Amino acid sequence: MKSVLLFDIDGTLVSTGGAGRRSMERAFHSLYGRAEACAAFGFDGMTDRAIAREGLRAIDVEPTEQRIDALLARYLEALHEEVSTTPDEKYIVHPGVRTTVDAAVKLGHAVGLGTGNIREGARAKLERVKLFSPFSFGGFGDDHESRPELIRAGALRGAQVLGVELANARVVVIGDTPRDVQAARAIGARCLGVGTGMHSAKELINVGATWAFDSLESPGALDALFGVDSFNA
Repeated sequence: MKSVLLFDIDGTLVSTGGAGRRSMERAFHSLYGRAEACAAFGFDGMTDRAIAREGLRAIDVEPTEQRIDALLARYLEALHEEVSTTPDEKYIVHPGVRTTVDAAVKLGHAVGLGTGNIREGARAKLERVKLFSPFSFGGFGDDHESRPELIRAGALRGAQVLGVELANARVVVIGDTPRDVQAARAIGARCLGVGTGMHSAKELINVGATWAFDSLESPGALDALFGVDSFNA
């Protein structure tokens, strides 16, 4: 059975050496003179719009949609520069990522992104390591501020790629944070957790991941992802 596979980006496919946070800090400094707006919270599993909203609230600025849009436009300008200037040794493609994505495409699965990044931010982060083109669709931060809803949008597009109704599709979300797990469960999808970010495989299992591995290179990870043999549940 072909699956819809939705990959998170930060901490799952790549780690960017802090390029995203630096870019958001630059955006807040540029528009409000407050680079520290987001200092009190982590970005793990958050959507770009939610990060902008929380940062505005933290500096007592009403988070209107227009202000969020302006922040994200400035963020994207900064991100292109930060991505291009981050040293190679700090810009990491995680173990097993390239072979997993290549195998998924060759096997005919619908291979997409499920990320809180706005689409052009996702493009910038992945094109740096020539990893954007395998993903023919996705659910992005542009689609919805809520992670479950953007994952639902990605799942719907993936089902269309396979030519099936979403209710009949096997959907797997691949991510490194509890928010990835929660979003998958919220739409009735499976979740394969990877311990390549700030959370261990054990933590991700404890919050409800269907499976979790230290990385996509771990024994059994591809079998789970592709629904092989005993993992075909």
